[in-house]
Amino acid sequence: MMRRILIILVVAAGFSCAGQNGDIDTIQQLPPIGRLTPNLTNPGNYANQTVPAYITKVDNSNPVTDAGAFLGRILFYDRLLSANNSTSCSSCHHQNLAFSDAPRASRGANGPTSRHSMRLVNVRFANDTRFFWDKRAASLEEQTTMPIRDHAEMGFSGANGDPDISVLLDRMRATPYYANLFRDAFGTSEITEQRLQLALGQFIRSIQSFDSRFDQGRAQVTDDFSDFPNFSTQENLGKSLFMQQPFGLGPSGRTGGGLGCNQCHVAPEFDISSVGNNGAIGAIGGGNDFNATRSPTLRDLVNANGNANGPMMHDGSHATLDAMVDHYNAIPAAFNPQLDFRLQLSGFPQRLNMTADEKAALIAFLKTLTGNAIYTDTRWSNPFGPPPGR
Repeated sequence: MMRRILIILVVAAGFSCAGQNGDIDTIQQLPPIGRLTPNLTNPGNYANQTVPAYITKVDNSNPVTDAGAFLGRILFYDRLLSANNSTSCSSCHHQNLAFSDAPRASRGANGPTSRHSMRLVNVRFANDTRFFWDKRAASLEEQTTMPIRDHAEMGFSGANGDPDISVLLDRMRATPYYANLFRDAFGTSEITEQRLQLALGQFIRSIQSFDSRFDQGRAQVTDDFSDFPNFSTQENLGKSLFMQQPFGLGPSGRTGGGLGCNQCHVAPEFDISSVGNNGAIGAIGGGNDFNATRSPTLRDLVNANGNANGPMMHDGSHATLDAMVDHYNAIPAAFNPQLDFRLQLSGFPQRLNMTADEKAALIAFLKTLTGNAIYTDTRWSNPFGPPPGR
C-alpha cells in the first residue's frame, strides 16, 4: 500500500519515472510531495530578523518578505528543479555545513561541479554583490537560476539533449502546492523565471549568522579593535593580529605588527571585495584557475566543534583552518598574473612569518566567528519530510 501511495503522489505531481528504470528505491529518493511542514500559513519571521547595529553593509535590492523567503525555501529544497528529479540547491549547500558541501566538487544532476560549493552565510551583508567564485553573476538573483540552467548541475540547459527552463516552469505549474505559494509571495499564481530568482534570492538573503561569540563580545564594546570581555587572552591576541597592519614587509616578509587580515576581510561583516585572486590557483580537474576572485564571509568557517564546514577555497584545496592560515602565511610563489595586490609587495607574494603562538591565536579568533542558529533554525531547514520507510 505504501508503494502504491508513493507512486500516485509522484505521478500526480507531474514527475516522470523515465530514466529511473521504475526502481522503487530510486523513486523514494524523490521529494515526498505533499509532506511539507505544517506551517504553510505561518512560515516564520524572515523579513524582520534582528541585525546588530554595528552591521552596516546591507544589500536590500530584493527586500526579504516572509512569503517570498518561504517560497524560496521550498524551491531551494525541491528536487523538482533538476531535470531528472535528483538534485536540489540543498544537495550542494547543506544547512549543517553552513550551506556548503563536504566534497571538493559537488555531485550535480549530470556530473560534478567544477568548483567547490561556496558557503551561503550573510550574503546580503557585504560590499560585493556579484556571485560565483569568478563573479560572473551580477547579482544573487541572477546567480540562482544559473545552476538550474547548467547541464552538469541541474540539467535544464536546453543543450546536450537537456530540456530548457520552460519545461521546469511547466512542471511547476502542474505541481499543486506552487500556485498558492507564488500567489502568497507575489499576488498572483504566475510562475516565471524572474519570480524563481526573486524567491530563491530572498530565502538565501534571509540566511544570517549573528549569534557568534564575536557578536556577543562586539555588543559589549564600542569598536572592533577593543579587547572583548568574553574573549580569552589568546582570542583577543588573535583578534588584534587579524585587525592590525603588519610592518617590515618586503622580500623577506613581515618583521612585526599585525597580520593585516582586516584589510581584505573587513570586520564586523568579514566580507571581502576582491580585485585579484588569493593565491590559490589550482583547478579541481587539474591545471590553473586564475579567475576565482570572490570569497564568502569568514563567518562560520568551522562549526561549533571547530570542524571545517567543508574544504576551503574554490578548489577545496584546504581542509582545515591550519592549512588555510599556512596558505596566507606564505602565499605560493607560482606564476600568478592575477594575485590580489594586497597579498604582494613589489611583486613578491606575502610572507607573514607567523610564530606558532600567533598562528594558534589567529585560529582561536577565527573560531569565535561561528554562530549557532544557522545550523538548526527550522526557517532554513528542509521542508520536505523524510521519504516513507526511511
